[in-house]
Amino acid sequence: MFLKSSAFFAATVLGAKSAFAKFVEGGGAPEGKLSLYNVNCNERLTVTYRNSLGEYCDEAIQALNWIFRCHLTNETTKMDLRVLEYLNRLDNSLGGDNEIHIISGYRSPEYNARLRSRSKGVAKDSLHMKGMAIDLAIPSVGLDRIRRTATALAAGGVGYYPQSGFVHIDSGQFRTW
Repeated sequence: MFLKSSAFFAATVLGAKSAFAKFVEGGGAPEGKLSLYNVNCNERLTVTYRNSLGEYCDEAIQALNWIFRCHLTNETTKMDLRVLEYLNRLDNSLGGDNEIHIISGYRSPEYNARLRSRSKGVAKDSLHMKGMAIDLAIPSVGLDRIRRTATALAAGGVGYYPQSGFVHIDSGQFRTW
């Protein structure tokens, strides 16, 4: 089990579809399933984007790209599979089947600049503009528990914003703030 989990993590972090598909030949990996609510667009999506054989569903990925869109401009980007897998692992570590509230997914450069003009805490080259970051909350789970769990997974960046009501995760290098 440890070897399977390690291989799953390595394939996820490397973002290699083919490596992941080879790992799960014969089955054994959990499905990639997310239940999301975009608080800015008032939209919900429950989708299985990867089956237990490691095969990604293009239509489901497109639906995920849409729900993670920039709510200011309605622009979409191709969300990084590593951040989607990180989110899925986080959800599963918190019991699974949680409705994850998206505070921010993809940000257009225009929207990121607008946020930067209002707050010193917004990065000029934010990973949100690359589809590599998600700000989230899970109403049934405390923010501190989400932060601790995401940090324990060590699959990317983890930012804690209790005053604003969200936790940031990204598929960049592991770091916390």
